[in-house]
Amino acid sequence: MQTLKQGFEELNFTTASSEAEKLAHYWRQRLAAECPEESVANRESVVSWLLGSRQERFEQLDPKELDVAKQAMEYRWKILHQRYLGKGRETAYRNLITRLGSLVLLRHKIQTWIALSRDRQRTVLDVLQEVIQELLQSDSYIQEQMACISQLTADSRLRNALLFANIEEYCLRPVRNQPLLAYRFVNYLRRIQRGGLTQVPSSDVVRLVSEEILSDENDNRVSLVDSQAVGEYQKAQEIEEQQALREAVKQEFENYLQANLGQEAVEWLRMYLQGKSQDAIAKKLNKPIKEIYRLREKVSYHAVRVFALKDKPELVENWLGTSLQEHNFGLTPNQLQQLEKNLTSTGREILQWRRAGHTIEEIAQKLKLKTHQVMGEWTKIYLTAQALRSQQ
Repeated sequence: MQTLKQGFEELNFTTASSEAEKLAHYWRQRLAAECPEESVANRESVVSWLLGSRQERFEQLDPKELDVAKQAMEYRWKILHQRYLGKGRETAYRNLITRLGSLVLLRHKIQTWIALSRDRQRTVLDVLQEVIQELLQSDSYIQEQMACISQLTADSRLRNALLFANIEEYCLRPVRNQPLLAYRFVNYLRRIQRGGLTQVPSSDVVRLVSEEILSDENDNRVSLVDSQAVGEYQKAQEIEEQQALREAVKQEFENYLQANLGQEAVEWLRMYLQGKSQDAIAKKLNKPIKEIYRLREKVSYHAVRVFALKDKPELVENWLGTSLQEHNFGLTPNQLQQLEKNLTSTGREILQWRRAGHTIEEIAQKLKLKTHQVMGEWTKIYLTAQALRSQQ
């Protein structure tokens, strides 16, 4: 199969008169090849969904912005094709909840809240479904997308698939290094904590007080909430989340080391994280210092090249805030440009495909390379990004 770059380059040779028509032509060919089981009408609806309602905007984009728009369409198509297109409503919905429930940060938030709430029988998925339901009922963007989808197709299965893909893409959008869904969960907590009163004395008057009031002297609003206390609480929550993520990474890495290098590697890691020197670790483990240094090199190799890259990449990226799609490896714009400049043409192509959400296996197939070749290039990209990040 042709690569994304080759496919879009071919658009320059079509007779289409606008960027939107070129993109539509490309996606019609792409969908005909990848999902021939779908009807022509359904494929046309998917093309219209990928391009969006304001197709004239493509004419106003510069080449770099147009590349970003193409990558965004590729990302949305991957979500739709992998989890929702052609699936029944129940299966598609289950795929959505499973995908959103896999977000480590959000899962820890919900688990913490359940542990502190009165209703401890609820599960993470129960709460997540309530948050999604509230999103469908009150979020203006999702309601706008629902209205657009209803105009694109009358096929109920396709409508559900497009809506679920929209919800996943929207919920995973990064906002200050966290998925947007995490903030929707906070809003959900605020709403349910404010709503509802139990055991109200019948003889008393219940007054509803806003968080803000108007002063008598002017129209300026005066907050009844201590903003400093709110800021301190939010900061404490962020610290708690980071600690929870760190503990999760530590536990998973210990399990990995136990399975691959043995108990000595686990003991080394624990003492290293406690701040002990290599000499102190050698004495504790009753090993020559040379063996301890060799053990350190083994643990470091497995931590970076195997655990973070292959075994638990999502967990590590959420903890460090270094995912490619959401955080650009944690690099500044200048560092990201420097990274791309230092890559080979193949490396830049792999970077684009990974940014669009494709797996190593999918990229290998598209570029007609061996999986280990693509993984080798991806490792070089990852290590180069890590070196640039350490210069901050």
